[in-house]
Amino acid sequence: MIADESPLEPARPIIDPHQHLWDPGIPIVPPFLVGDMAATVEASGHSITHTVFLECRAMYRQDGPDAMKPVGEVEFANGMAAMSASGRYGPCRIAAAIVGTADLRLGSRVTDVLEAHRGAAPARFRGIRVSLAYAEEGLFGAPPDHSIKGLMTDSRFREGVDVVEELGLTLDIWCLHTQLAEFVQLADAFPNQTIVLDHLGTPLPPRNGAISDEAVFSAWHDGIREVARRPNILIKVGGLGMDLPSSGNSARRSSTDLAAASRPYVESCI
Repeated sequence: MIADESPLEPARPIIDPHQHLWDPGIPIVPPFLVGDMAATVEASGHSITHTVFLECRAMYRQDGPDAMKPVGEVEFANGMAAMSASGRYGPCRIAAAIVGTADLRLGSRVTDVLEAHRGAAPARFRGIRVSLAYAEEGLFGAPPDHSIKGLMTDSRFREGVDVVEELGLTLDIWCLHTQLAEFVQLADAFPNQTIVLDHLGTPLPPRNGAISDEAVFSAWHDGIREVARRPNILIKVGGLGMDLPSSGNSARRSSTDLAAASRPYVESCI
């Protein structure tokens, strides 16, 4: 939760490139649908003209093959986008573009999933995101998913990336700063594929005093310099306020506090 503040430049047009919608059906996580996003945009005072929906494991299909279940999320997002396009929820066009997900370990068989995504949102589907953030200690209070460790070097995964490239889609990847060398290797293997690094290659905060904040920044800085040398990589600024060790939610902090904490990372990318 971010403190309520007045916008600095309310007239500046903004496209939000990383926005989620969901209805998980569990009490501790309330729904956040097109009306909720529209109300958030209006209350912000900013001139947000469009948003891009990013996969968040929302509304997967209950039935059918496991590989095709994420198509339900793109169907859901496209429905939310159609509601927004009616104009009944304000001028911001929510989910004007959609980034879904797919299991690239399917290799060439992922073609069917990606084509199904495109069929579900032919005017809006742009690419996929794969969340590969891995830490031995786990994230957000959950145990680590060992199946994603080292996945960017996996031959099946890379065969799936081949399909993404052939179809002219973008590839978002969320990984941690400890995985940036692996991420760079992937980008070098696919120099013609646009790859988006989410959340600035999230710096993993030190735990149990094993490493200092300065050491984390230094390791992240070295990794992000290598990322910056690859012309096929784009970087999204965002997600630096996440509470990785526990709940994933930021404490209630002002934008000034968040900016001060994030400034060394953001300025290194300018």
